[in-house]
Amino acid sequence: MNLLEEDVLQNNNNENKKTKTFILIAIVVVIFIIIGIFCYLLYVKSSMLKLNLNGVSNSELKNLLVFEEDGNIYVPIKEVAKYFDYESYNGEYNNVSEEPSKCYIQNENEIVNFSLGSSKIYKIEQSKNTNGDYINIENPVKAINGILYATTDTIEKAFNVSFQYDKESNTITIYTLPFLVESYKNIILNYGYAELSEDFSNQKAILENILIVKKDDEKNKYGAIDPNGNTILEPKYDKINYQSKTGDFLVEVSEKFGIISSNKQTKVQIIYSSIETLDSDLGLYIVKNEKNKYGVIDTNGNIKIYIENDEIGMDISKFKENNIKNSYIFMDNLIPVRKDKLWGLYDKDGNMVANYEYDSFGYIASNNKNALNLIVIPKYNVLVACKDKKYTLINSSGQKLFEPVADDIYMTINGKETHYYINVNGKQVNAEDYLDRKGIKAQD
Repeated sequence: MNLLEEDVLQNNNNENKKTKTFILIAIVVVIFIIIGIFCYLLYVKSSMLKLNLNGVSNSELKNLLVFEEDGNIYVPIKEVAKYFDYESYNGEYNNVSEEPSKCYIQNENEIVNFSLGSSKIYKIEQSKNTNGDYINIENPVKAINGILYATTDTIEKAFNVSFQYDKESNTITIYTLPFLVESYKNIILNYGYAELSEDFSNQKAILENILIVKKDDEKNKYGAIDPNGNTILEPKYDKINYQSKTGDFLVEVSEKFGIISSNKQTKVQIIYSSIETLDSDLGLYIVKNEKNKYGVIDTNGNIKIYIENDEIGMDISKFKENNIKNSYIFMDNLIPVRKDKLWGLYDKDGNMVANYEYDSFGYIASNNKNALNLIVIPKYNVLVACKDKKYTLINSSGQKLFEPVADDIYMTINGKETHYYINVNGKQVNAEDYLDRKGIKAQD
């Protein structure tokens, strides 16, 4: 190859490099233009958005919304609380802190806890002295500029509101539960009913197009209808309590309780003196018979734990520092049951995993002023049990980790640090170190 050919070849290579560079720059410019157009469209979309709250335009609430590229609308939890007549706080209810990764809302009826990254919210109904309930949400709680946000489906479940977005008219319509209750109070008169149920759980059924109503006659019986007046349950029950997770109705007739499905099928015969939810996700209920004995049934009335016990579940009021959410089922598997003054354990499938041999579950601190009451060590999924005034630890399968020989098993809290200890014959052992040596893995 002569010098002239080499020069021509070099020129061609330079031209190819320039062309590739130009194409690359053009692609980058086009990408930026597309992103700019998309952002502009989002801006136009949000700026032209109309939002009505209980039939009234509300620009302040509208300006709080964030439209994401995935099509979800995110709402700042604490900032919108006042528009729905809730108070809002940092931290977790009953566990005071200013932790920004957690918050809760509260009104006279309910308390709702939120945690950053969680795909569940935790609701406590204040009018009932029962356990709270975890509610699954489609998208986890996220932070935007240090503020906790949730999608509109979560906002609906948490604040008990109806949230509808009409893309064609670019209009969001929100109705709060008190507004809907007042609206339907007049409508049901046209269907021959006197009033809506005042029970909060029943009022929430309105959001699922179910109205629990009372007939205006000498019997004063309750039934259920849809918003068009079509009968779901005949008005023949003394009380009705709607179960939102299952869509069933807990009904009472002559001081006996049962469960009826929304398609009018009897799932649990109306024969029990009481029925209380043990775990709504598992579809388990605690029932009491006429002899004041307790057992557990599933949502179809099948007996899981025989109705022969004196008590199911525990009083956890002395274990507030343990942050127990459910007094009926520990570590997502163990159900404490008492018969003839002794306690045993069943698993959530109804199998006995620990015989009736324990005097109690949990440790009540007395001598050590720094010690706190303890019932579970949550990181290791172990339960404190007492037999003959000595203590042991039980795992989530109901197995003892050692014989009941400990004099104390307790917790301490120093600032944000929580530690657990076992005392045996005057010797103190760090419980976490012991459990690590036993090969029990700590969980997050």
